[in-house]
Amino acid sequence: MKFVAQRVLRARLSVDGELVSEIGHGLVVYLGIRAGDNTAQAKKCADKLAALRIFEDEAGKMNRSVMDVGGEVLLVSQFTLYGDCGRGNRPSFTEAERPELARPLYEAVGWFLEGRGVPVKYGVFGADMRIEQENDGPVTILYEI
Repeated sequence: MKFVAQRVLRARLSVDGELVSEIGHGLVVYLGIRAGDNTAQAKKCADKLAALRIFEDEAGKMNRSVMDVGGEVLLVSQFTLYGDCGRGNRPSFTEAERPELARPLYEAVGWFLEGRGVPVKYGVFGADMRIEQENDGPVTILYEI
């Protein structure tokens, strides 16, 4: 399991021209599920996201978490994080989990975050989504479990 977390001032996600989710200050999280990932990894991923200290404190140091700043998370399933371009120019996605197994783990990450008190908005699993975001910093973190 891996994620890309981007600190944002705001973000909007739409499908077929219809607004689905919108957040203010917080994180946009692109989440990739690898074949064989499990619920324990989903919990560890949520715990890491909730506690990740990438927001500035009063002294301007990255020392506060999304929970500390009262931020939100926009959670987006992103199987292409497991795209392998090592053997050519068209990525292979053989490491990505099958959708029917990935979806419950994607949802579990969101539920674990919500259980920690973090407001979570969701993308539409498997849909062709349009995402507008205003990055803050920019600050982008890549993490793999």
